[in-house]
This record gives sequence, C-alpha cells and structure tokens, in this order.
Amino acid sequence: MSPVFIGSEPVHATSGKFKGTIVMQDQQDHGLAFLQTLTKAQQSEAILSTSKPGNNALSQAYKDNLDLDYAGIPASKLDEKQQAQLLDLIYDYVGNMSAGHAKVKMAEVKKHLDRTYFAWVGETTAKGVFYYRIHSPVLLIEFDHEGRVAPFRSRTPTRDHIHAVIRTPNGNDYGKDLLRQHILEHHHGDGKVHKH
Repeated sequence: MSPVFIGSEPVHATSGKFKGTIVMQDQQDHGLAFLQTLTKAQQSEAILSTSKPGNNALSQAYKDNLDLDYAGIPASKLDEKQQAQLLDLIYDYVGNMSAGHAKVKMAEVKKHLDRTYFAWVGETTAKGVFYYRIHSPVLLIEFDHEGRVAPFRSRTPTRDHIHAVIRTPNGNDYGKDLLRQHILEHHHGDGKVHKH
C-alpha cells in the first residue's frame, strides 16, 4: 500500500469540473478529535511542540528507508477507548485499500499497537493548523498543514494546503536499488567483489 502521497491546495474546489470536492477533512478532523480525547498528562507526552511555523512532514519523496525515531505517546499508555479511536484514525488511511487488503494491514497494525506512537505539532483548537504522526514498526502516517504555494508562496501553514504520507518503515517502498548501493559502498565501486 505504500508509498502513498496525498496533497492538495486548495482542499476545497469552488469552481470548475470538480466544484464541491473537499478532501482530507476526515483525516484532519479525526486527528484533532483523537488528540482531544487525551488527558492533559497524555497530551503533554504526545505534543512535541505547540509552535508550527512551517512544514513538518519528514517522509515525503526521496526519503526511502528513513531512519526516524519514535516520538510522542505510545499506544500502550492509552486506555481501550483511546486505542480504538487511534485505530479508527489509522483506518481513515488504510481503508482506502480494497477491503481484503485493508483487513490484512489493520491486523498487522493491531499486532504492533503497543509499539505504535502518536506525535503532534501545532495548535489544538478547532481552526488551528497542525501536524501529526502515527508511527509503528509496520506503518508510518504523517498529516501536515503546509505553507501556501499558490497564488503566492508562504511558509505559514494553512488548512487549505494539506499533505499526507503513508509509508512502510524501512520497507524500501520507494524501490531504492539496495544491492547496487551495497556494491558501491562495500566493493569500492569497481564492480568486483572484495572479501571483507
């Protein structure tokens, strides 16, 4: 299922062929709703920063096999209801696959739930801009309100420009040629195999 990149600016088409289309609102609203179910103590662990001056997504293009530390609150510190809501939020992304594939992926996610982390950057209000990350050994999801590109560039994040990424951690999901990389790094680039 990965890599998947979803990006839109604007997120609401007000004219043209796709007039009325609105995207990424469930992922946005359910992410905020999940954060708001957390207690103050849980939020203090999940929220990395309340300041969001720019873009935060880390695993977009050209970041194959990204070495990314876990951050935020682990699902093992959530109660049963909160864990169920986190799984619902994950399903907002995974559920875009066919039902059979989504069922298999969600079973894999549930198997690693205690090692799944939720991290937040930004505001926690209904109109605020934010970034969140859901990260486990089998899944990496990033949601980010980003700076405007059109009709002018601005580093200030807006709810009208959203990026989301779904990745498989260390899954080589961008298809980097790992064998070629190994040969170049460990065989001195001459194409000959050398004993280590």
